[in-house]
Amino acid sequence: MSDQQHRTKGGFETRAIHAGYEPDAATGSVIPPIYATSTYKQDGVGGLRGGYEYSRSGNPTRTALEGNIAALEEGERGFAFASGLAAEDTVIRALCNPGDHVLLPDDAYGGTFRLFDKVATRWGLVHDPAPASDLDAVRATIRPGQTRLVWVETPTNPLLNIGDIEAIASIAHDAGALLVVDNTFATPYLQTPLTLGADVVVHSTTKYAGGHSDVVGGAVVVKDLDLAEQIAFHHNAMGAVAGPFDSWLVLRGLKTLGVRMDRHCDNAEKVVEFLAGHEAVSHVYYPGLPDHPGHEVAARQMKRFGGIVSFRVTGGEQHAVDVCGRAEVFTLGESLGGVESLIEHPGRMTHASVAGTELEVPADLVRLSVGIETIDDLLVDLDRALG
Repeated sequence: MSDQQHRTKGGFETRAIHAGYEPDAATGSVIPPIYATSTYKQDGVGGLRGGYEYSRSGNPTRTALEGNIAALEEGERGFAFASGLAAEDTVIRALCNPGDHVLLPDDAYGGTFRLFDKVATRWGLVHDPAPASDLDAVRATIRPGQTRLVWVETPTNPLLNIGDIEAIASIAHDAGALLVVDNTFATPYLQTPLTLGADVVVHSTTKYAGGHSDVVGGAVVVKDLDLAEQIAFHHNAMGAVAGPFDSWLVLRGLKTLGVRMDRHCDNAEKVVEFLAGHEAVSHVYYPGLPDHPGHEVAARQMKRFGGIVSFRVTGGEQHAVDVCGRAEVFTLGESLGGVESLIEHPGRMTHASVAGTELEVPADLVRLSVGIETIDDLLVDLDRALG
């Protein structure tokens, strides 16, 4: 096996560290430079060096990230964007036409729902919600011949429901639709949807991929080269590309994704055990729990169960808000997936945009992004916050 094959086809951690970039031929630099340039000198008209002409169309730092995340997701091509929603918007406009129908999870991320409900509908896209965990409901909601995309988050945000990727892919393909999986929560370390039949994977690389709460970005990965060409054209034509420094930060984050996810999962499992036995907690949402309705499916398609935990409190909405406000080691803030633990009230924060819709989340719900701090400190903080 060649050095390059080792770099792109080895184990996950090997690919995370090496895929997408060869050490610089001139200097031997093992880390890609940040190519802070907008344009490139041509060797005669049309004589491009490495295919680079303008950094919206391509930038070597971004190319390294795109090759890396494609290798991690076991896809053929990756694309890096300025945000997760920019990635989603490009997928929608590249693959859909006015009049097409899209199936969404009935507890989708609020920003995704807003994009479909307030933006895409204005140019004729139709959408319906269905629980990703209910295959019969997915099948019944699809409109054969009109449904273009089946959009799945698994685990979902914030209720951590699980969709059976392989089964939903079969249902979607039988109806002539494509399956898009938002793999932000699971990451390619825990789950690779393209190997289970998905057509497109999307990420907010702001979250676990970057991993340090210091960058905003998004990604799309596909296996089919025809789909890749459609995405590539719109990636360039619409222009919401990741800049070189942002690309460098995400690529740096991906190198430690495996070890970080192991600690996120370790800590989350201990947090779940603590919450499940606390008198102020009425319900815990975590697919690693044996009584979680999606536990068996998650165990089959995920390596572990992730670092996101949601729970409901016994004292109602104000109690949930108070818990968020009293936490100290858990930082009150939106987003997730960084090394630090975060706590939030979805109903008033990340999911405020779905209030009053069929996607509205419980008012007494709290969502945790469990970080990699010392676990005893996290448990003491939660105990104090719960009162």
